[in-house]
Amino acid sequence: MSRSERAALAGAFVVVAGLGTSGISAARVLHSVGARVLAVDASAEAVERAELPAGVERRAAVGAEAFAEVALAGRTRRPDIVVASPGLRPDLPVLQRALAMGVPCWSEVELAWRVQEAEPADLPWLTLTGTNGKTTTVGMLSSILTAAGLRAPAVGNVGEPVSAVALEGAVDALAVELSSFQLHLSHSLAPRASACLNIAPDHIDWHGSYEAYWAAKAKVFDRTERACVYAVADPATREMVEQADVQDGARAVGITAGAPAVGQLGVVDGLLCDRAFLEQRQTHAVPLADLGDLAHLAAGDVGALPGHVVVDALTAAALARAHGVEPGAVAQGLRDYRAGGHRIELVARHAGVAYVDDSKATNAHAAAASLASVPAGRVVWIAGGLAKGARFEDLVLARVDRLHAVVLIGLDRRPMLEALARHAPDVPVVEVTPGDTEDVMTSAVRAAARLARPGDTVLLAPACASMDQFRSYAERGDSFARAARALEG
Repeated sequence: MSRSERAALAGAFVVVAGLGTSGISAARVLHSVGARVLAVDASAEAVERAELPAGVERRAAVGAEAFAEVALAGRTRRPDIVVASPGLRPDLPVLQRALAMGVPCWSEVELAWRVQEAEPADLPWLTLTGTNGKTTTVGMLSSILTAAGLRAPAVGNVGEPVSAVALEGAVDALAVELSSFQLHLSHSLAPRASACLNIAPDHIDWHGSYEAYWAAKAKVFDRTERACVYAVADPATREMVEQADVQDGARAVGITAGAPAVGQLGVVDGLLCDRAFLEQRQTHAVPLADLGDLAHLAAGDVGALPGHVVVDALTAAALARAHGVEPGAVAQGLRDYRAGGHRIELVARHAGVAYVDDSKATNAHAAAASLASVPAGRVVWIAGGLAKGARFEDLVLARVDRLHAVVLIGLDRRPMLEALARHAPDVPVVEVTPGDTEDVMTSAVRAAARLARPGDTVLLAPACASMDQFRSYAERGDSFARAARALEG
């Protein structure tokens, strides 16, 4: 692995399919190790804009068939490898044809593992995935490792592309967030410790089925060296561990929001405790931190510390402890950690109403956790967007007690409307259509303000992706914050 893999790539012909952030990093890394690189994207603008070394050939090809033709056909030599963007679905012709030709298809993460400067024993990867909470948890993990005196950036699906950081090798460990897209084409990762936070239907349009999505997430545990961390409250994550092909000595470590059993991390009398990574775990637990170390992650005074934040912190602590981090660094790292924007963030108050941005809640599982953080009957919920093939009956049924009213945005409203009609028929629903004279979020926030009573929370937790009306969940959240703050005017 590593140095020998880099030597094998020298002179190889590699197609990089897709020129997003990870694709550009992959092309640069491949060029630096001596590969011949062809970079292809469906957008001519993306091809022209990409900052690539002079020796990298670049081509634009609009349409799935044209993309496959440019990438794979009409050349004197077929590719040795295709490195695919996480945005490319498995059923696209470029990947289907490559596999039929016997051409290996890698993610950018797989490339990173193979070309990293250090041997795996010297640069441990601590990997995690899950339907929700990945970015928070990997940030907590990086903060804990940093408090322990290690250079350990958060990379992968967040931060810098992992290939660029791994190739340089100037770090002590990597906190790696992995999406199901990245895991789908990752084949040889052998992390020191791994975790799946939770699993719920998501990205069905990309994977084709929930079973395929589950299988991609489960790959995070394969070849794990020391600890496979799973959620006690989500038996599907334990099933992943049981089915994983791990290294000798790797063991299952459970995470619970209650008191931990042997081999678990959990909470006892307000203390985050470890009964997994100590010799006396049959009779003892070691305190790692207290809930006060997480108090800064509550959304102002609109609700209690969300339970999923506690579970995220315990998961980050478990991964760090698997790497040998001492308890004191866990508490310090959690105190030092600051969440990114658009995660249950109080952005405004007006007329006794709180306005909370959780635009990062892009699926039903995340929205359910967000709604649970606000008292019953006090939420004016702004929801909707691109449903990605999801249904919302379970979400609405589980959280109808929280709802005072609903404001729907997005172009894909039917699944949410059907769920509300079936399970929340008495809750007022206002639809904001794209034809309104105001921009969609201004209209939505003003509609929510008319519905809200003093003491209510207007909560943006869309349960849907943003790309139907916004460039990203961040733009959607920023638009919500601007509209909420403008109410004072």
